[in-house]
Amino acid sequence: MAEIGITKMSSKGQVVIPQEMRKDIKEGDKLLIIQGEGKLILKKATQLDENFQEDLEFARRTEEAYKRIEAGEYLSYSKEEFLKKLEKW
Repeated sequence: MAEIGITKMSSKGQVVIPQEMRKDIKEGDKLLIIQGEGKLILKKATQLDENFQEDLEFARRTEEAYKRIEAGEYLSYSKEEFLKKLEKW
């Protein structure tokens, strides 16, 4: 059965993991936090490889880009204009 604990966030955004739940976590260990659908998942990140961290950064940048697109912050080109710009690269 899963352990359940209650904690709260401080005014500085800090959260204390209950003592009985941090037996496998040492000071300085990195923790991965995933948020979605009203849930937070906390997982030790010590075994993450560099590719996974790059994937997370790519996902973050992609999410930011989608938000800018939804806000109308983008440029629109015709096919011809786009190909001309592409040739300059």
